[in-house]
Amino acid sequence: MPKYPTISFSRRPLLALTAALALAGCAVGPDYIRPASTLPESTASVATAEVPVNQTWWTLFGDPELDALIDQTLAASQDLQAAMARLEASEATAREAGADYAPRIGLEAGTARSKTSGETFNGKKIGGATYDNTRAALTLSYEIDLWGRLRRNNEAARAEVLASRFGRDSLRLSLIGQVANEYLNLRSLDGQIEVTAQTLESRRQARKIVEARLNAGTASGLELAQADSALNGAQAQWSQLQRLRALSESQIGLLSGQPGLKIGAAGLDKLPLPPTPPSGLPSALLEARPDIRQAEEKLVAANARIGVAKAAFYPTISLTGLFGSESMALSNLFSSGAGIWSAAIGLAMPVFDAGRTGARIDQATAAQKEALANYRKTVQTAFKEVNDAIVGLREYSEEEAATSAQVGAAQRALDLAQKRYEAGYSGYMDLLDAQRTLNAAQLQYLASRKSRLGAAVDLFKALGGGWAPA
Repeated sequence: MPKYPTISFSRRPLLALTAALALAGCAVGPDYIRPASTLPESTASVATAEVPVNQTWWTLFGDPELDALIDQTLAASQDLQAAMARLEASEATAREAGADYAPRIGLEAGTARSKTSGETFNGKKIGGATYDNTRAALTLSYEIDLWGRLRRNNEAARAEVLASRFGRDSLRLSLIGQVANEYLNLRSLDGQIEVTAQTLESRRQARKIVEARLNAGTASGLELAQADSALNGAQAQWSQLQRLRALSESQIGLLSGQPGLKIGAAGLDKLPLPPTPPSGLPSALLEARPDIRQAEEKLVAANARIGVAKAAFYPTISLTGLFGSESMALSNLFSSGAGIWSAAIGLAMPVFDAGRTGARIDQATAAQKEALANYRKTVQTAFKEVNDAIVGLREYSEEEAATSAQVGAAQRALDLAQKRYEAGYSGYMDLLDAQRTLNAAQLQYLASRKSRLGAAVDLFKALGGGWAPA
């Protein structure tokens, strides 16, 4: 084995290196501090203990078909696959940034044949020559993170990974909400189609009665024309609802990655109402929202990049080294006299860059201010969405109760109008008005129930996944 000289440093560079390593705990730029919240402590007048989040909130609707559709959506969504790919890319970027902490070790190897000129100053003294040169060496380079540039860069990279992860979760929550709302819309249309079919049958029967009375001379042609108009109107309404249902079904198929999906008919009445949220949901629940957490991680990353930019004002200290062999003949490459080595400490710092570094710091600071504004806006928007959903849930509940009572009253009115018309005590218009009133009340009831269920979905989404019932 070849014997190479021992690599050593004089005391002065060694002391300088020790001091540099001692200072390496510093990191320029501002440390992240979460912005103070401007929100009230709870979403209502009375705050309660923190309520745990239910990550499978859609199962509270108790519909196996909805559960299956959401599972299929999460498995097949191309948007979600793209978000997962972005997460993988950000994780790889963070690993790349983390690798800067370790020294870089490389291998150099090569062989060359050269000829020197005999007509140069040296060449006229020693003459031209043709020679071979073979070299093999390990190289090392390492940057001492004296001012925290690498640490700030890693801090930003880790925050970007979390931001991508929460971005994926936010998209996931949005997809689930879209499927749930579209499914409620489909079931609402099923209910409206059923009501319209009943209305259609009622008007067919009414027309038969009018036609029979016309033949008996107790009704006029006007009443028959009115009956035909009401029947055709109900038929048009039924066709329109069928078209809307087909579009809703197609949209669910797109969201769940199932083109041509067919879903059997069912009514909204089969869907149970999720539990009512407790009074005074704590604002801390908003922290579970992935969009808020994503916005905060982007703020963390922007804050760290200010330190990366500021570190350019300070000197960069690097260590480099080389250890290997070099010889003219390949057979002597590893002989005892062929050893080569070098070790160095380098320092570099800007002296004049015409304000480039300062401009980069200003850019990073402005980006941090933008991220801060986006974070605050996201928090405020989340609080508004929670309050709006709670108000909607409460008011739609009262509206549903009122429309349910309206349907009962309208049904009783229709029964009386039917009997009075058949007995000849009232005209056909009274019967037609009663039919229209019942139809409108039934449709309004279905709309109110759909809105109430939709408000529950909105509240689950606004809370980043809802609350777990006690």
